[in-house]
Amino acid sequence: MSERALGSSGLSIRPFVLGGNVFGMTADREASFAVLDRFVEHGGGMIDTADVYSAWVPGHKGGESESMIGEWLKASGARDQVLIATKVGMMPGGLKPDRIRDAVQGSLDRLGTDVIDLYFAHKDDPDVPLDEVLGAFGELVDAGTVRAIGASNYSADRLAEALRVADEKRLPRFTVVQPELNLLDRDQYEGALQQLCVDEGLGVVAYFSLASGYLSGKYRSADDLGKSARGGRVKPYLEGKGPAVLAVMDAIAADTGASLSQIALTWVAAQPGVTAPIASATSVEQLDDIVASLDLTLTEVQLAALASAGRG
Repeated sequence: MSERALGSSGLSIRPFVLGGNVFGMTADREASFAVLDRFVEHGGGMIDTADVYSAWVPGHKGGESESMIGEWLKASGARDQVLIATKVGMMPGGLKPDRIRDAVQGSLDRLGTDVIDLYFAHKDDPDVPLDEVLGAFGELVDAGTVRAIGASNYSADRLAEALRVADEKRLPRFTVVQPELNLLDRDQYEGALQQLCVDEGLGVVAYFSLASGYLSGKYRSADDLGKSARGGRVKPYLEGKGPAVLAVMDAIAADTGASLSQIALTWVAAQPGVTAPIASATSVEQLDDIVASLDLTLTEVQLAALASAGRG
């Protein structure tokens, strides 16, 4: 499938982004390298990570994912075959300018690269004026260490304000947005944020596109929750709209031969304003499955049936 322009960032990507949150966490060095090698075999594209991955794991401090990707970049020599997106803002210090300056250097060192293609504010920091946040990002763009900047987990109102401040003070604009979006979790993106992204021509890469794995069909009952550490996170889907959505997905899978993961990602990629969904893989087999979503086309009737089931 042809690439899509990522807003006005100057970057173009295929409508699938590889999530790096699992690298150095649920995927060890061997598994991470295998997935990343296969990603390049599939044509590469964008890898999404963050400085906070995976600070929540006992014994980790954050940066584990970036370090694993950096080790692979050095071993593979594949830096020119992938785009790297990472984030700042979840660790202590939030989006204070000094924290951004320190964080980007840490990310560059761990990744073993001299430029980050897309640098996100991982979440809004209401304690830091937007002009200071954008000014700090602007320093990085001017220095050539960051190519484009984005905003993750921003409300429509705050994103609109950030765009206004950037225009008024001639600071760099956020050109890419990263919201949560999947068939079961749509409130963060649909509505005002989606309309703003469309109106402003912003790129959109959506996270949790598989609803923490639930939309792969792996979790069908309470007995399945012990299959992975994500069991607790997907439990609410079993008790909500999840079974109805899976039923529609099962019917489409029977008609198309596609996997549920492919159907879920194709639905996200088809939403207005969306450039690409993000999905992670801990094995080559998982990656092969989700990359195949690039070749799947769903009919308007199928997309509407999925959307209706997700609304409940």
